[in-house]
Amino acid sequence: MTGQELIQLKYSGEISVVRDYINISAQTICILIVGILVWRALIAYQNKRNKGRFKTTYFESSFSKHWRK
Repeated sequence: MTGQELIQLKYSGEISVVRDYINISAQTICILIVGILVWRALIAYQNKRNKGRFKTTYFESSFSKHWRK
């Protein structure tokens, strides 16, 4: 691109629109990454909490142990 084309694009408003699209795309990607990290942290916390719980044998029976087979 020549300098004249860049100047023409800047004053026509096309460059600012592209910058806005890039900004929105970057924000969207950041939100997705943070959301996935929070989701994984909650899963790890839940698994850690469930391991420490006392498991009762009240509902265990021969049927409940083999119903998936």
